[in-house]
Formats: sequence, structure tokens, C-alpha cells
Amino acid sequence: MKSFFKYTFATVVGIIFTSIIGIIFFFIVIGSIISAGDKEVKVKPKSVLKINLSAGFSERTETNPLNNFDFNTFESSPKLGLNDILKSIKNAATDDNIKGIYIDGKSIPAGIASVEEIRDALIKFKESNKFIISFSDFFSLKTYYLASVADKVYLNPQGEIDFKGLRSEVMFYKGALEKMGIEPQVIRHGKFKSAVEPFLLDKMSDANKEQTITYVGSIWNHILKGISNQRNITIDNLNIYADDLLIRDAKAAVKYNMIDSVMYKDQIIAELERLTETKEEDKLNIITLAKYSKSKKVNKLEELKNITKDKVAIIYATGQIDMGAGSSDKIGSDGLSAAIREARLDTTVKSVVLRVNSPGGSALASEVIWREMVLLKAEKPVVVSMGDVAASGGYYIACPADVILASEVTITGSIGVFGVLWNAEKLLNNKLGLTVDGVQTNKNASLGSLYRPLTAEERAVIQHGVEDIYDVFIGHVAEGRNTTPALIDSIGQGRVWSGENAKEINLVDEFGGLERAIEIAIEKANLEDYAILELPKQEDPIKQLLKEFTGETRMAIVKSILGNEYKIYKNIQNATKINGIQTRLPYDVEIY
Repeated sequence: MKSFFKYTFATVVGIIFTSIIGIIFFFIVIGSIISAGDKEVKVKPKSVLKINLSAGFSERTETNPLNNFDFNTFESSPKLGLNDILKSIKNAATDDNIKGIYIDGKSIPAGIASVEEIRDALIKFKESNKFIISFSDFFSLKTYYLASVADKVYLNPQGEIDFKGLRSEVMFYKGALEKMGIEPQVIRHGKFKSAVEPFLLDKMSDANKEQTITYVGSIWNHILKGISNQRNITIDNLNIYADDLLIRDAKAAVKYNMIDSVMYKDQIIAELERLTETKEEDKLNIITLAKYSKSKKVNKLEELKNITKDKVAIIYATGQIDMGAGSSDKIGSDGLSAAIREARLDTTVKSVVLRVNSPGGSALASEVIWREMVLLKAEKPVVVSMGDVAASGGYYIACPADVILASEVTITGSIGVFGVLWNAEKLLNNKLGLTVDGVQTNKNASLGSLYRPLTAEERAVIQHGVEDIYDVFIGHVAEGRNTTPALIDSIGQGRVWSGENAKEINLVDEFGGLERAIEIAIEKANLEDYAILELPKQEDPIKQLLKEFTGETRMAIVKSILGNEYKIYKNIQNATKINGIQTRLPYDVEIY
């Protein structure tokens, strides 16, 4: 028995010791990553700036070392923010050490509006008369659209371009829910408010198809126009190429002027050496966006701006809208309201840009944020910059602004309201053999219970609440856009619009990205010298790591394991957390 306890004790001590060593090792790795990220990068003469967006990017570069951390290899792939990508391209144009840009045409896990902003920055870069070349083994439509700005577009001789048009697909859960015995009890307002259709139908409604073909068609036409301008191919011909699947291989891509030539990677390197006049005995200097963003040239302007007192605040509103503090990828009513309030009360902040990339969410949370936006606008100029999506609740918080900007391919609108309550009575009774009983002091005390359906009276009360919130919503939009609730109702009803469509109906003032929004904010505040203040402020990475170690580590592991499927997991998590009345985009819009 003594031996048993001795060995058991030794095993427990060993496990504890190993765990401690593992934690220490983990923090050493994280510390080294943070330390390496803080080092200033020196750019060598005759360098080529390489743009590879396959790791994806967020709205702004994050300080959290666990984001994009691979627990299999214990390595962190730098994930830039769009803010630093745009800043790097802008500064590369005047950097004597940068001779040109090489676009590595890998897949881009980002929305088309974000890609559009980078594409616009590249078009502006071309004014410097420096070269841009692009190469890929395979171009998806999104990567080709970005690459089409290049002076020369090259493809692997055995490569392909996926050029067949756009599609938007929706998965419907009605049959699965019926098999499980779960009833979605939906109350909504808006002919086009199709956020709940996947729970109620097995295919798209006519209204949903109508709105989807409109905004998808608008986005497709804009992409065609962009390619046509850069490649000198008519839009009619591009549609023929897509309809007839004419771009079947690299030879066809050359024949129809979609690319300039076929090349292998070694030939691309040789071409870059020629363009940079790199001698045969010297090594080609290629610098990535992640490294270049840490160079002195890129950060010099920010250093100069930090000397000045006046500021333009950029407030980032990214993700689903919920009550609470929020996070880097979720808008919390408390967290975002605090950031807006900070910008309002800071006397050095002269104007504000709200960067919105959100499908919406809680109606109550949106109202809380809206109130802070109204108070801010009363004191300072406010400009909204819409990213990939600024719809429903995302538009709710944007509508008080003085000026609203969007890309032509932004998804916006969706001015509508819905609520969902779940009834799992059949699941419990018929599938699991479980019954529920209880007592209540009043007849409606169990409203919202998972264990029974709504009564007609309860449904009527909730419907009334939905209608009230919709009236408030269109009233806010009408006030912000200087029009009438009746007009907003006519273009509302939950209908989704592209940015191009939205400008036609006065939901958007101007086309442009974050850089243009900052320019307008500067003009409205009559600023000459200014600093950029980004809000909400990001915590020191070590403090952030210690505070959120358990939750962030768990999510980082899930991301590492699931890879591209993490988005599905996240969507399911969000759906299960829907609580209260929602101002949210119909499902998650995916355009391929």
C-alpha cells in the first residue's frame, strides 16, 4: 500500500511539474513573439514589397499574441490589419528603397469590400511609376480582381483562373429542426427580413431571391467594370467568358487577355531581379507587408503626427452587436459606447471616424450605441466608413453620422427587426422521453420557456414589441438621413443593398474607404497637423494574455484545429446566443 501511495504521489507531482514547465515554455514562446514584433525593420535598397493576403487580415492590427497562433507548431503567423496594409502601400510609393510591388495571388479570406480598398490603394500606388506584377498558380475570382491592377499578370502554365461569375448560397435548417423536434417561434417585421428564413423554409423566398440577385448582380457588375478598366476587355466579353467558361486554362487566359503570359515561380524571381536591377551575384530583396509595416518609413509619419495635439479618432466597430464589453471581433454595447464617449469627452479629439464592419445583432445594444453616436455628433464631426458589411444593427449605429461612406461592394441596409424564441417541447417529449412541470405566480411568467410554445396572446405582445422597435429604427434613420420614416420604410423592410444601390437611395453619401473617411474628417475639423487615435484602445499584449488566458487559449486552439471551418462553428455559436429582439443581417452573406 505504501508503494501505491508513493508511486501515485510521484505521478501527481510529475504531472504538476510538467504542466508548470509547459506553461512557462508557452509564455517564453509568446514573449519571444512579442519581442520580435516590436523590433524596427530596416528596408534594404532595391527591395520588392510582397503582398500575400492568404493569412487574412482584420480591420486593424491586433496586439493579442494568441490571435492566429498555431498550437500545432507553436508559431504565430502575423495577421495585419487593413489599417497597416493601406498605410504600408501608401508609404511604399515614396520609399526610395522600394522599387515595386509583387502580388502573390494566394487565396484571400476576406470580404470583397476590404479587397476593394487594397485594390484602390494599389491603383494609387501606380502613380509613383513603380512596377506592380502579380503571379499565382491559381487565381480565385477575388484574387484575380486584386491582381488585375498589376502592370503584368502571370499564371503558372498549368494554372487556372476561376472566372465563372458570382453565387450566394444559403443553408436551410427547417428539415433538421423538424427531425429534432425543435420549433423556431419567429416574430418579424419587414417583407425582406429573411434572417430567419433558414429556420422556417427549405428554400429562398421570392422576396429574398429578389434582393439577393439585386445586390449580387451589382457587386458582379462592379467587379467586371474594374477588370475591364485594367485589362482593356469589354464587360460584354467578360460576361461571355464567364457564361461559356472560356477561361479553362492558362492558354485561354493568355488568348483572351486575362493574363499577360505564363511563367513558373523561378521565372517570376528572374523578372523581379530584372525590374530591380539586382545583379546576378546578389540576392533579391523581398520584404513582406508584415515586416514592412514595422519599418521606419511607414511609421515616420505617425511619429510626426504624435507630436501634435489635435487628433482624429478612429473607432473600430467590428463583429456581431451584443450587450456587454465586447472583444476584438464582437461589438459590445458597453465597450463601444465607452470608446465613443472617450472620443467625445477628449478635447484633443477634433473629429471622429467610425469604422463599421458588422451584420448587426441585438436591437437594444444597437440603441445604446446609437445614443452615444447622437451625443458625439452634437459636439464633433462624425464620418462613418463602412467595410465589408454594415447592415441592420450595423446601419443602426451608423445612421447619425454627418457623412456615410461605403464601397460599391459593401453589404448594407437590412433595416428590419425580428425575434426568435425556441420551443423544444417535441424534442424533450417525443425524442428524449422527458417532461417538464412547474408552477408560476402569473399566467405569463413562463414566457420564453424552452419547454412550451407561445400562446397567441404572447405572440401578439412580442409582435407589438417588434413593430415598436422597427418604428424607432426607421425614425432614427430618417432623422440621420434628413428624410421621412415613410421613405425609409419603403426602402427598408429588411431589404439588403449593395453599397452602389445604397448610394442611389441615399443610405450612403459617397464611395470610398477608410483613407477617404479620414480625409473628410480632417476637412470637417479644419485640421492641418493631427495625430490618429485608434479606439477602443488595445491593451498591452502581456496584460491581455494574462487576463484572457483561458478563454483566448481555448478559442485559439479551436481555430487551429478547425481552420476554414471555424467560421461555421462561430456562426452556430452566435445563433444559439440570439436573445431578445434583433436588428441583424439575413443569415451570413457569403458571395463566391
